[in-house]
Amino acid sequence: MIAISDAHQDNGAAWYEEGGGREHAFHLSLVTYGKCVYWVNEEKVIVEKGDVLLIPDHIPFYGKSIPTVVHTKYVINFRRNTAECGLTLLQLQEPYKQRLGCFEVVQERLRGILTQHKERPAYFELMAEALLIEALIFLNQEKDRGMISSEKHRRVDSMKQYISTHYREKVTKEELGDVINTTPNYAATLFKSVTNQTISEYVHNQRMKTAIYMLTESQLMISEIADYLGYNDVSYFYRIFKRSTGSSPSDFLHERSSTE
Repeated sequence: MIAISDAHQDNGAAWYEEGGGREHAFHLSLVTYGKCVYWVNEEKVIVEKGDVLLIPDHIPFYGKSIPTVVHTKYVINFRRNTAECGLTLLQLQEPYKQRLGCFEVVQERLRGILTQHKERPAYFELMAEALLIEALIFLNQEKDRGMISSEKHRRVDSMKQYISTHYREKVTKEELGDVINTTPNYAATLFKSVTNQTISEYVHNQRMKTAIYMLTESQLMISEIADYLGYNDVSYFYRIFKRSTGSSPSDFLHERSSTE
C-alpha cells in the first residue's frame, strides 16, 4: 500500500527542505522538540513539539528552521502505491496539522522506522512500512475522533508530569484524579482517550525508556535496574521489556560492553 522513500531525523537550527508536486507522494513530520516553519501553498505553518504535519502529494512546500531556534523532528517521505486506500487521511486534498494526543505512540513508531533503516535487519523495509501504517492508523483514528480541546491537553499534560516524577512507583487512577481534581474513572478514561494508552501502559513505557538508558550507560546489573524501576520480579521485567522493545535486556548489555 505504501513505500518509504526517505526516513530521517532533523536536528539543530540550520534545516531547509522543499518538496511536493509529485504524484502519490507524502511528507510526514513529527516535531519532538522546539519549533520550525513550513510554507505550504504559500501559507505559513508553524509546527512545534507535539505537532504532526502531513502534506499530500500534489501540494508544493518548503520548510526551514526559525533563526536561532533549535528543533528536532522525525521526517518520513513516502509514496502511496495504489489509488485505493482505507485511510481517509491519505485522501485529503489539504495539509493536515494537529497537536497529537497520541504523540508518544506515534513517536515510537517513527523512531522504530529510523532504527530499521539504520540497522537494516532482514525484511527491514517491510517492518518499516508496517510501523508507518500503524502510525498512520493512530493518526487517522485521532482525526476521526475530532480535535482534542486545549483543556483536555492541559489536564493530560498535568497527569504526564505527575507520572514523570513518580513512574518508579505504582501510579493509580486515584492519584491522577487528585492531580486534575476529578474522579479516578474520568481521569483514566480521559488519559486513554487522548494518549491512546492506558495509565499502566504509559507508566511501563516510561520505565522502559529509563531501562534502555541504564542498560547502555550504567554499570548496574539487570536485577538492580529492575528493582530501581519498581519491578520486584525480574522475570516480569524481562517480559515487559521484551514486549515493549522487541529485544531482551541482555541485548542492550552486549551493546554496553562493546562501547567500553
